[in-house]
Amino acid sequence: MNRPMMPFVLIAVLSLMRLMMTNAAFAADEPSPVSPAAIPVLDVVTLKDGSVIYGEVIEMTGGLLLIKNSMAGDIIKVKWAEVSKLTVSHPIPFHLKEGTVLVGTVEESEPGKMNVKAGPAGSTITVPMDSVTQVNPVVQPAVIYTGSLNAGYSQSVGNSNLLNISGLADLVARSELLRLTLLGRYVYGDTNGSVQARNARGTIKLDFFVTKRFFWYASAFFENDQLQDLKLRTALSAGAGYQWIERGDLTGIFKDMILYTEGGPSYFNEDFRNLPDSSSFRARLSMKCDWPLFDGRITLYHYGEFFPSLQDLSDFYFTMDNGVRLKILGGLTSGFQVTTRYNNRPPADKLSTDNLYLFTLGYAFDTTRKR
Repeated sequence: MNRPMMPFVLIAVLSLMRLMMTNAAFAADEPSPVSPAAIPVLDVVTLKDGSVIYGEVIEMTGGLLLIKNSMAGDIIKVKWAEVSKLTVSHPIPFHLKEGTVLVGTVEESEPGKMNVKAGPAGSTITVPMDSVTQVNPVVQPAVIYTGSLNAGYSQSVGNSNLLNISGLADLVARSELLRLTLLGRYVYGDTNGSVQARNARGTIKLDFFVTKRFFWYASAFFENDQLQDLKLRTALSAGAGYQWIERGDLTGIFKDMILYTEGGPSYFNEDFRNLPDSSSFRARLSMKCDWPLFDGRITLYHYGEFFPSLQDLSDFYFTMDNGVRLKILGGLTSGFQVTTRYNNRPPADKLSTDNLYLFTLGYAFDTTRKR
């Protein structure tokens, strides 16, 4: 090649390289095309008033539809009766009144109806929206267990010798038709070897649900108290109860509340160490309330039993537990409970009212499945 041509060839090569680098830089600044598969498909909920909510349909139970909305950063709750149209992009189960369960996506249909498509190549079934009882509910185990085991202990040695021991336990096993309740308490205290408190109580109760709310029950109550001269107090009862509030009936801070009442006849017997024994037929009236707050981090509870004599209405016995349980970590809990016992006709030289104040540390469990 001729030497005078070399500078021109070199300039041309450098110019071409610069042009290629400039085009590459412009190409890097341009946004990359997004694959259609990477764009999330939102569910669409159209209400009867024309409002439209975009998000992910989570579930519908108790007539309340839950929608996860990323823009709102929270769960949106709407009444199922207010939904006019529904589009669901991910397959979920729909429970119908007659017991059928349809699993699939939902394509938009006319108001008040929805087209459920089972699988990519499945058939489409049109169902009325008012025939749907639940959408994607959390399936609970056949038997749900809840309860706690708590203990308190204090001791001092030296100028004073004090010892206090307390134990509390409760267990509830609940199926669709049956509920078994076990309660137990033991308290012991002495000062310088002299017993100041020694009493125990136990309850076993079985409920049979005739309907979702109404149930029959049979229960046995046992109690002894050394300082009340009481060897054993026994109450055998049966009757009817009503579940006023079940978990999930309400929303907000009341969503986990449980409340029921009971009433029926009872055989009441008291065996004393030194005094004459007594027995009578009585009524039994009872109320139980559990109120978990802030996803169970704090639980308030009340349990009371009232035994008025049917032979002498001025004679009655009453026991009541009121307390609070605080979740520390996992199942570890601390608690404070006040137990009140009132005997309208106590033994001679004994007071009618006893109050127990118990500070405890323990473990609580609940096998209810949550989303």
